[in-house]
Amino acid sequence: MDRSCVSSRRAFLATLAVAPLSFLTLPGNSPAEDGQPLVKPIPSTGEPLPVIGMGTWITFNVGDDPVARDVRTDVLRAFFAAGGGMIDSSPMYGTAEAVVGDCLARLDRPKGLFSATKVWTSSTAEGLEQIAASERLWGLQRLDLLQVHNLVNWKGHLETLSAMKADGKVRYIGVTTSHGRRHPELARIMETQPIDFVQLTYNIEDREVEARLLPLAAERGIAVIANRPFQGGSLIDRVKRHPLPGWARAIDCTEWSQILLKFIVSHPAVTCAIPATSRVDHMEENMTAARGGMPDAALRQRMAADIAAL
Repeated sequence: MDRSCVSSRRAFLATLAVAPLSFLTLPGNSPAEDGQPLVKPIPSTGEPLPVIGMGTWITFNVGDDPVARDVRTDVLRAFFAAGGGMIDSSPMYGTAEAVVGDCLARLDRPKGLFSATKVWTSSTAEGLEQIAASERLWGLQRLDLLQVHNLVNWKGHLETLSAMKADGKVRYIGVTTSHGRRHPELARIMETQPIDFVQLTYNIEDREVEARLLPLAAERGIAVIANRPFQGGSLIDRVKRHPLPGWARAIDCTEWSQILLKFIVSHPAVTCAIPATSRVDHMEENMTAARGGMPDAALRQRMAADIAAL
């Protein structure tokens, strides 16, 4: 870790210490009220990252279907037009990486891309081959973030990723899990390994990580990517049966998707949420969650209570 990284982590932690519940005071934040999409700093460097990213699980696994690839290109066009940055994928997601790479080429490699993918194999040697394949599929010489997917062979792969980072072959490294049963192991990694990012499941109903992992990420200066913000679609399908709560207007929400995403990214320790979609209108809707008012700590509690009561 270089000195600039240490300094950025210290600045991030110092700010959290004096304002643990006020995300608007985090260093580098651009308040959403000014009309610009909210960004948060990556703790290890201070680099700003838009708080709404994009996942690709299932939605971009469309193979060679030309019509489906046209639609996904339009989805990415809407994403970047609204100020999007992080796209997250994995070799586990079928053809998703190839489709993302094709769409990016059609859009002439938009500025602002933050490329994030994973290594997912039990073999350390195969991991290197998988990373090389990912770079080729994305059409990039260097990926921004490489993560160990679901902690598979994390010791072997983190050694590889750390060496790649030291050689300048990747900018950031991290680990992921979508399974609560792996949280104790994930905590041990966060406590002992010099990682930049952790990716975990967090949404207004799945809040187990608030007790241990999110405070630990803040303490260690680790960026947090929140996956499954809509529980794979089941959460938003359920809440959409109900009218919007009265407090929605106070945080500039006209859709349930905005409410669910603003709850996630307003947590002080969360850096970015990655909803997935195959529709342009849903992408446009998701991206508006990075603008306008954001809930404070008191409203976050009310949001969780009201949605739990639906």
